[in-house]
Amino acid sequence: KTNRDVMMARFVRIMEQHLNGGKKMKPLLEINCHHNYAEKEIHFGEEVYVTRKGAVRAQTEDYGIIPGSMGTKSYIVKGKGNAQSFCSCSHGAGRIMSRAMAKNTYTLDDLIAQTSGVECRKDTELLDEIPAAYKSIDKVMENQSDLVEVVATLKQVVCIKG
Repeated sequence: KTNRDVMMARFVRIMEQHLNGGKKMKPLLEINCHHNYAEKEIHFGEEVYVTRKGAVRAQTEDYGIIPGSMGTKSYIVKGKGNAQSFCSCSHGAGRIMSRAMAKNTYTLDDLIAQTSGVECRKDTELLDEIPAAYKSIDKVMENQSDLVEVVATLKQVVCIKG
């Protein structure tokens, strides 16, 4: 959490410096959303440990970020507190192809085409992150409409990876 707090503070300072003429600004919403962790919670009247691997908490007061791939959109969501999912939702699109398979299937030209319009690294080291290696974020969101409410849809313009 401390690392995410530091990154957010640095990001806000950069935004203030470069987009707001150095003037202080207050974000409309700050989302502190992590994944791949275990947490003690109460579910179905019992205290249990919930392990969220590739998932985030989606209780009714929780906001989250559900990213697509490097070349697709992402979503800001608010949890619906679905008890059957232990108040969880997916962390992102999820892979349909292993990293090795993606590297062996796609070329640098494919990566360049699939990330057109997105400012990001475009080199062979990132072939494993090619958008085609991931599930359709639209389908993922459709499949969890009972878990989260979409608050905003974000268009990918910059992706920093690696």
